[in-house]
Amino acid sequence: MKVSIIIPVYNEFRTFRQVLERVRQAPLPDGCSKEIIVVDDGSSDGTTEMLDAQARAGLVMGHLALRHSGKGAAIRAGLGVATGDIVLIQDGDLEYDPNDYARILEPIVQGRADIVYGSRFLGRPLAMGRKSRIANRILTAAANLLYGARITDEATAYKAFRIPVLRGIRLSCRHFDFCPEVTAKARRLGYDIHEVPVSYNARGIAEGKKIRARDGIEALWTLVKYRFVPRHKLR
Repeated sequence: MKVSIIIPVYNEFRTFRQVLERVRQAPLPDGCSKEIIVVDDGSSDGTTEMLDAQARAGLVMGHLALRHSGKGAAIRAGLGVATGDIVLIQDGDLEYDPNDYARILEPIVQGRADIVYGSRFLGRPLAMGRKSRIANRILTAAANLLYGARITDEATAYKAFRIPVLRGIRLSCRHFDFCPEVTAKARRLGYDIHEVPVSYNARGIAEGKKIRARDGIEALWTLVKYRFVPRHKLR
């Protein structure tokens, strides 16, 4: 099976070479290969030029450049060119560890799941700021209450899908609303979400973290909104 790893990137010049090397070296389940699709979301810090060089060297298998449109738009663009059987979302920073890929992908490869989330709240204690922890708990509680999701980490960046499943969901996200939108619509369409524990190294705004309080409010509204959208409009 081929795994399409989509990496939306916006102004990650300081860390992205290291991220890309970790992704290239990350082990996959037996019988799997990978393609790396990097979507540059209008970076202005030298990331674009660095990615161009990586693509010319053959280190990036796909490289799309957009005007700054948001993470959700970048994921949708990457999904449009993915050729794999499975798609996995990877952030362009060092918060998540690609060595967790095999753990995330195995339930799909083994036919036990269609969707897998890597939960930061399973396993070892999580180093996360109090405000972020509270926001994550609220979004997860909302997903469980509104959709019966039975998950522990709605907002995790590590999400993997069978490609036909994700392409069968009509996505309109542009910013950080990809997570609540895909969670809401997947559950409304009857898909279970399988979780596995992943490691996490939280970073702050000074280190380049881009999500803000308004994004949390938008995420909560997205979860509420799609609870009442007619089901036939979700595909």
